[in-house]
Amino acid sequence: MGAPRRNIELKAFDPDPERSLAVVLGLGARDRGVIRQRDTYFKVTSGRLKLREEEPGGASLIQYDRVDDNRARESRYRLVHVEDPRALCAALEASLGLLAVVEKERHLLLWQNVRIHLDQVKDLGSFLELEGVATADSDLALELERVSRLTEALEVVPERILRSSYSDQVIGSDALVEAARNVMACAHAPYSSYRVGAALRADDGSIHVGANVENAAYPQGQCAEASAIGALVAAGRKRITEVAVISDGPKPCVPCGGCRQRLREFMDLDAEVHMCSPSGARKTTTLGRLLPHSFGPEFL
Repeated sequence: MGAPRRNIELKAFDPDPERSLAVVLGLGARDRGVIRQRDTYFKVTSGRLKLREEEPGGASLIQYDRVDDNRARESRYRLVHVEDPRALCAALEASLGLLAVVEKERHLLLWQNVRIHLDQVKDLGSFLELEGVATADSDLALELERVSRLTEALEVVPERILRSSYSDQVIGSDALVEAARNVMACAHAPYSSYRVGAALRADDGSIHVGANVENAAYPQGQCAEASAIGALVAAGRKRITEVAVISDGPKPCVPCGGCRQRLREFMDLDAEVHMCSPSGARKTTTLGRLLPHSFGPEFL
């Protein structure tokens, strides 16, 4: 298998698409017109996998790995041309499960080796995306410099930068809560009859789940959050960006003190924790509010 392709990417909300177009044209970008795209994302345990159908153009299966961050970052990806997108979509949905569908109109411009995308995304709004396409032997310094130059010219402030993919924006936290609800049914809780499910979103957008596992020797039991963290680490991820926890009790489930510290090992204090109940009640807070004055890896 050949090495994946690479680029430097930055995606941001765009409050003024007309201004953005004028700025990049003023820099000498070449206008390649508007493309209509439909991206179907599938559930995978690592990275992201989507089937892209374009008009004009054809269809491609795209697998990519990119850490979610509020700055320009490296993306590694593979593209496979698809002759029969409907058949492939049906097969992947049956075997992996459908995650989300994103439809957009993409105005494509090229500036040096940077692809500039001015996107109108259905149900989400206006965005701009910069992709500095790298050669196989590049150390990515040139691509980062050019993307940074465009970022400055477009006056993209950190608050506008989108950490995750369009698919994450479409599904929001509901998919995370649903994943926690589904795994709760698998809990092993014969002694307390209190089942808990936890779902963690990793920094590549993947979701990892765990349920509580009780033991007749009480201290040997394991909380749902601990089970989910084990699954996340086993999948090769090290960062958590969002959490959902649910139990079959009448009130939203609150992580215990031990699990708050477990999450602290892998999670920023401003990341969200959704505490849920089967009735639909939900309380959302941050890890920092759940664990004030905390001790983390940075203190070692």
